[in-house]
Parts: sequence; C-alpha cells; structure tokens
Amino acid sequence: QVQLVESGGGLVQAGGSLRLSCAASRFTFSTYVMKWYRQTPGKDRELVASISTGGTIKTYATFVKGRFTISKDDAMNTVYLQMNNLKPEDTAMYLCNARRTSIEYWGQGTQVTVSS
Repeated sequence: QVQLVESGGGLVQAGGSLRLSCAASRFTFSTYVMKWYRQTPGKDRELVASISTGGTIKTYATFVKGRFTISKDDAMNTVYLQMNNLKPEDTAMYLCNARRTSIEYWGQGTQVTVSS
C-alpha cells in the first residue's frame, strides 16, 4: 500500500524554524512531482511548494517565498520543507502530495502551530 508519512510539525514561536519531512513508500518516488500543501479549518487547501522529478525546478507560493525551501532525497524517498521565519499565519496542517499524470497520493498531514 502506498504511503506518504509526514513528520516534523509542532509548536514554535514566531520567527522560529521547523523542518517537515515526508517519507514515501511503495511507489517510484523519483518519478513523481512532490508538493507540500497546507490547510486550515474553513479554508481551501493551498499549495505551498513543489519540486520537479529532477529536483531542479522548485516553485513556491508568494506567501512563503524567501522563507521556505523544498528539497528531496530520492535515495531516501523523502521530501522536505524547511520553514524559517515562521509567522502565526503559517499555522496549518501541512500535507504532502505526490503526483504523476492522473495518479495522486496524499499523506495524513502534520500540524504546525506558530504562536505570536
């Protein structure tokens, strides 16, 4: 069974940092575009960052550009999200997504809470 397991979330003060990880298994990780989304109650899920299969093309939402960095390790089947200078508005459930054409997988998410 395909799995995406996020970890690294938690409670942090504004200005702090967290590093999220998403460990993938039972699919060919290196052939999928990997993305991080976030969701808060009552709001639509929003794309935070994505990384291409080759790892060379990275895109970011405007609201995290310059603060967050996406990366991946194909040998470890893991994608990361380094989050610096966190703000209270970054508080959300962060979810990992893998996509290749019409095939898509989601993780369960990891909660990030930023206190002011």
